[in-house]
Amino acid sequence: MTAADRAPVRVGVFGLLGSGNLGNDGSLEAVLQYLRAEHPEAVVDALCGGPDAVTARFGIPATRLHWYRGEYRTASRAGAIAAKGLGKLVDVFRTAAWVRGHDVVIVPGMGVLEATLPLRPWGFPYSLFLLCASGRLLRTRVALVSVGAATIGNRPTRTLVRWSARLAAYRSYRDAQSRDAMRAMGVDTARDEVYPDLAFALPTPRSPELSASPPAFGWREGAPEQGDTPVAPSDPSAPPGPVCVGIMDFHGGNDDRARADEIYRRYLDGTIRFVRTLVEEDRPVRLLTGDDCDASVIAAILGAVDSPLVTAAEPSSLADLMKEMAAADTVVAIRYHNLICALKTGTPVLALCYAAKSDALMTEMGLGAYCHPAREVDADRLLEQFRALEKRSAELRGTLTERNLAAARRLEHQFNSLTAALFPAAGHAHTLRKAP
Repeated sequence: MTAADRAPVRVGVFGLLGSGNLGNDGSLEAVLQYLRAEHPEAVVDALCGGPDAVTARFGIPATRLHWYRGEYRTASRAGAIAAKGLGKLVDVFRTAAWVRGHDVVIVPGMGVLEATLPLRPWGFPYSLFLLCASGRLLRTRVALVSVGAATIGNRPTRTLVRWSARLAAYRSYRDAQSRDAMRAMGVDTARDEVYPDLAFALPTPRSPELSASPPAFGWREGAPEQGDTPVAPSDPSAPPGPVCVGIMDFHGGNDDRARADEIYRRYLDGTIRFVRTLVEEDRPVRLLTGDDCDASVIAAILGAVDSPLVTAAEPSSLADLMKEMAAADTVVAIRYHNLICALKTGTPVLALCYAAKSDALMTEMGLGAYCHPAREVDADRLLEQFRALEKRSAELRGTLTERNLAAARRLEHQFNSLTAALFPAAGHAHTLRKAP
């Protein structure tokens, strides 16, 4: 049978996609970029949180993840509670029916095996378990690709996450500590690999005044050559340039619910004081979000710091974020994919870290000294770290160029591995490993 005679591979993508989180959608964009370049014959659709947004932006059919439309609203009345419970039952059959229609399902990146932000076991962990269990029962290969993981204290959530990982046909992680966390929770990770976050495979926007070299790394172009990661020109005599500040509606993690308001207030007050100090030094400040829910924090900061030097952007993609950050001298950010966007553009970044994944990312990229605890924001210490970072800006830009090249090459290997594992008919000699 020739390649032309074979039925097209049916590929599903799964996750909280199209729901307003730019990082999640960036991971999907990277996987679709890979599929369209290497497997253009594949028929792709999604089971996701925001199907209309996914279809409008990426041009693929999409189905709503949950039968009950009020899934993410708190159910207080008896009718809503009953509807949500019924939805959990209906989703068993809906998920299985969707999985049955595919040869392969890919969960593209995201922190699907962690609970570093508030999370209930009957929310996404339950949905992921339904997916992986359906895949195992129906012999559809489910791949967790460059995902994030963390050790989970809540027993029901931990159980669902552990079994989801065990039932998947393919697993890779976006950092070594994610793999270690799954091993600690009882998953055999001996054959699981670690690769950079999928967002590192996205093209890097380039400023016209930088270099005339070819476009930055995208899957079709392969690994970049030296110089493909933009490095802004340095002019010691020029006045200090703009600072991008990535914002988050941050209330702590899953174990911080009792002091969520205190954590939020400390984070907001520290950020406001930091921004105000920059304005007093005549530094333009650009506020950036990473999720729709961050808009209220932007409003609070703009209300507290009334200055034309402070402006806010409404990015709709990681590409938009990268364009903003490429134009900045320095970035201070909290969301994980805000950090990635800054690092990928070669812009020095100071991280407000709310989970170990941020510390690990910064260390991997050579900026481990520039991390600050998001739960305990100290504006004085933050300013001290910021100034130290700016003094080493030229050196760190060179470091980021090297680290970005390494990340791109590792992701090329990730996609080759994924093809071998999920598309054996494409001519790659591979025996699909079975998850324990």
